[in-house]
Amino acid sequence: MTILEKFSSFYTNLASMQVNELANIYNKDVVFIDPIAKHEGLSAVESYFTKLLINSQHCDFTIHSKQLNDSNNCTVTWTMKFTSSKMNKGKPISVDGITMLVIENDKITYHRDYYDLGQMLYENVPLLGLIIKRIRRSLA
Repeated sequence: MTILEKFSSFYTNLASMQVNELANIYNKDVVFIDPIAKHEGLSAVESYFTKLLINSQHCDFTIHSKQLNDSNNCTVTWTMKFTSSKMNKGKPISVDGITMLVIENDKITYHRDYYDLGQMLYENVPLLGLIIKRIRRSLA
């Protein structure tokens, strides 16, 4: 199985993920960045995933495309669906995103996610969500 196949399999089955499986995908010195934070090193990424999984009731990804840009760089487009009792009254939230990967020696050394944090969080927090949605409508 190639690293991109491992990556896709891992994220599409995130609900059954074991944190120790991250070592099969990521290099020990990985840099993992998303709109929330930057994590350096495999142990930091493992801690991040542990916290994410505790706070979400359900989370899965639909991988739409994987584009190998050259021998080491890849772009992945996806849609994440998750539920959290703390957001959107526990109803599913859907977020579209793009991941940029750098692969060396069949491990991911750099992972950067791009997605709309407003779509993921701000619009789904009571009161704040209402304000953000009104602002977006007025700008459209």
